[in-house]
Amino acid sequence: MARTRLAGATLIVAFIGWLSIGVAAQTAATVVGNASKAMGAETLGSITFSGTAQNANFGQSRDIANPWAPTGITRITNYTRTIDFNQPASRAFGPTQPPAVPGAPAPMPGNFNQNITPAQNNWTQQLEIWITPWGFLKGAAANNATMRQAGRLSVVSWSPAIKAPSGQAYVVTGYVNRDGLVERVETRVDHPILGDLLVEAEYFGYQDLGGVRVPEKIIQKRAGLQTFEATITAATANPANLKELLTPPAPAGGQGGGGGGAAAPPAVEAQRVADGVFRITGGYVSLAVDMGDHIVVLEGGQSEARGLAVINAARQAIPNKPIRYVVNTHPHFDHASGLAPFVAEGITIITHENNEDFLEDALEAPRRLVGDALAKANREPEIEGVGDRRVLKGAGHTIELHHVRELQHTDGMLIAYLPNEKVLFSADFNIPNPAAPPAAVNPSLTALVANVDRLKLDFTTYITVHPPVPERPLTRADLMGAVGRGTN
Repeated sequence: MARTRLAGATLIVAFIGWLSIGVAAQTAATVVGNASKAMGAETLGSITFSGTAQNANFGQSRDIANPWAPTGITRITNYTRTIDFNQPASRAFGPTQPPAVPGAPAPMPGNFNQNITPAQNNWTQQLEIWITPWGFLKGAAANNATMRQAGRLSVVSWSPAIKAPSGQAYVVTGYVNRDGLVERVETRVDHPILGDLLVEAEYFGYQDLGGVRVPEKIIQKRAGLQTFEATITAATANPANLKELLTPPAPAGGQGGGGGGAAAPPAVEAQRVADGVFRITGGYVSLAVDMGDHIVVLEGGQSEARGLAVINAARQAIPNKPIRYVVNTHPHFDHASGLAPFVAEGITIITHENNEDFLEDALEAPRRLVGDALAKANREPEIEGVGDRRVLKGAGHTIELHHVRELQHTDGMLIAYLPNEKVLFSADFNIPNPAAPPAAVNPSLTALVANVDRLKLDFTTYITVHPPVPERPLTRADLMGAVGRGTN
């Protein structure tokens, strides 16, 4: 009996040894080669596929931590995407139906249009080509991929030639099942708020469409949040009309005449609004307020460069005093992307409490790829949340911060009111050009005025983060007139 048990154990050991040799033999090259054959990618130079899709407004949603809420999803009918892996280039397009906004007129249909050309040689855009199942396999075959085994999946990784701003390599990782099908691809990209932002693409229900295996369902996530979904019903490998599919339509009204190029950006200046209060131009407008022993900055700007410019301008206008606070009007990415340099200098962020957890998680995330001032400082963010109201006082100045209620644009909007100077400061409540008034009143402006009435804010000067076009001083009358009211 003992000899029987020993013989059985010997057989088990032999089987494990054979299995180990089999797994070891599965190199990245063999896994990628077998998957390319299984998916019909070996002779695939280009592909076009179509169906329907949905796109979330990531970074601009009402709840910044929930972009996939029904009120934030834009539906794309007749969604079509074409990829040329040889250039590389991509174009995706289709008619859109934006979500309805409560209290606003029905949104007008639009067009989704995403174009990636070889000239756009940055990973933020190029990754859309290389995280597709076929792009991933082609990139792996050309870039010395490595492999490890994770249960039933072969995990293959490779790095593109493009480098991150920090000089570090990007890494693309794909998960290939035993049938040679790519189930998921992920990578990270540098992001001014979220640091090393995780981008994931998941593929479900592969179908054979013209000799190429194409997923029926595609789901994309960023930072773990769903941002895109497509259902694919048709595909063509190596389409004969590739050039036509990749060519966007001409802009409406033709190409236009020689206009002399884009206008130069306005100069960064600290313009005096009142004693100790300065309006900082040169991008998204900020305010710097002298609070006696420190400075408060309202609005950090739309990029690291802008954040640094605002810091410098505030210190030049109000010398020899530290910046203690920067007020984030709301967390949309174009208004929060300048916060990192403030954090790097130990400046506390004040934001509405609905944004606090999101910004804290984002700004304390690893920034190995970003290589910015915050990555070098390696500082934890200091963030203070505001409920309905907070008042800052010092050196004859008072800043009232108020939450804007019942606003569909974002649930985390703060406005600032300076009662001594009778100044109202806000973001994203833009006054339309009087020369081209809108067909209907902007519901965001209606919400702002309702809050101004509720709070009984007595202001005469209205300063907006987005300067008016054409540039001009704004008043209470301008705001009230935009909603069809007089000055009261």
